[in-house]
Amino acid sequence: MRSRSAEWFETKIRYEKTMEDGLQKKITEAYVVDALSFTEAEETIIQEMSSYISGEFLVTDIKKAAYKEVFFSDNPRDDRWYKVKLQFIILDEKTGKEKLSAVNYLVQSNTLQHAVENIETGMNAVMQDWKFASIAETTLIDVFEHDGSKKASKHVDKPEEDERPEYEDALAQETKAE
Repeated sequence: MRSRSAEWFETKIRYEKTMEDGLQKKITEAYVVDALSFTEAEETIIQEMSSYISGEFLVTDIKKAAYKEVFFSDNPRDDRWYKVKLQFIILDEKTGKEKLSAVNYLVQSNTLQHAVENIETGMNAVMQDWKFASIAETTLIDVFEHDGSKKASKHVDKPEEDERPEYEDALAQETKAE
């Protein structure tokens, strides 16, 4: 179980899918992407989905996700996503009373019970007291993390290569020396 904190965006795409009976049906699916802006979120979901969908598709919605951290499971059977709301117990120093601070997480699992176990495993390192406020299965299909290697190669300005053959460079050097 690993977790990742980032700026997450929920996106929805609409496209025609071939159903099991062979008929074409327009469907809308929800995905989560790691991005720094709405523009980057749209670019990322288009890039990711173009390899899965043949034909045209439309990004119909992008919004900031209500969670900052996602818990990824290493189990290949975990194909569902659960939104988990935890309440952290905080002691107010002025009044001396306990307050509850709510935080939302996204957890990958295959069952509700396993999602509870995954969040408990993920929260073992937290020293603060917490309790479950709610947990619900989402309609999310997948979560796409930011891949720095793709972005870096795309935005790096490479110097233009000299297209002359090497022997011409050597010839030019010889003429300068004379």
